[in-house]
Amino acid sequence: MALLLGGCEGTLFAGLNATNPRAGIELRRDIAFDAAHGLDLDVYRPLSATHAPVVVFFYGGSWVKGRRQWYRFVGAALAAHGVVAVIPDYRKYPQVGLDGYMRDAAQALRWTRDHAAEFGGDPHALFVMGHSSGGHIAALLATDPSWLAAEGMQPRELAGFIGLAGVYDFVPIPAYETDMLAMFGRDPAIQLLAEPVHYVRGAEPPMLLLHGTADHEVAPSNSLSLAHAMKEHGEDATLRLYPGVAHSALLFAVSRPLRGHAPTLADLLAFIHAHAHD
Repeated sequence: MALLLGGCEGTLFAGLNATNPRAGIELRRDIAFDAAHGLDLDVYRPLSATHAPVVVFFYGGSWVKGRRQWYRFVGAALAAHGVVAVIPDYRKYPQVGLDGYMRDAAQALRWTRDHAAEFGGDPHALFVMGHSSGGHIAALLATDPSWLAAEGMQPRELAGFIGLAGVYDFVPIPAYETDMLAMFGRDPAIQLLAEPVHYVRGAEPPMLLLHGTADHEVAPSNSLSLAHAMKEHGEDATLRLYPGVAHSALLFAVSRPLRGHAPTLADLLAFIHAHAHD
């Protein structure tokens, strides 16, 4: 964590990735899903996969930074437990705003559905998952139907959404959140168009919402609010709050050396296997 706060993300993630399980896993790197914008994804495939559940993971980084290679520990952990994992890149702010990175995310999801069987995955057991701002991206795919509609899909086609400390309920945006104000505008009516909780209408996939109570970057109220909105509409939402767990620690607990810090991996795997063939 000290390395991350010091700006040495590459060093931190290299350390986590060095603990990856490799036996029984095939990693296919640098697959283009949007050549026009130079966007690639990586696929982590269990060698024994046959009709396996598939997870598309969107990493965080405040919508402004991040690289799919940093999150090899996520893809490897999922594949080691029988899940085909796909980690795409997407364009960031200020190169693009909401419309740009959401189009990238929807395109990556459609690519995964279309190609899942090539990697031993089941396109009918397709999950979307994200951490932090990546959780916001994944949640919008699961709640605002316009993004997937552009790719000939709809949220109900997804087997589930898994949110790890995601940004779901933030209107009105505080004045100190300058990047968010630049991306989403200063008018609360416009900001609502980027807020996942705003779109919950009872046509969403099942949700697993994980959050640490010691998260000082994205308040746990985001997950509480989304879970409440889902239940108000009679939808399936499971909320797990981890006492004393901080923002990044929630995700880092997926890695082999830090699994004792939070049951993140066990909870998301249980959710995937419970909903993969509903």
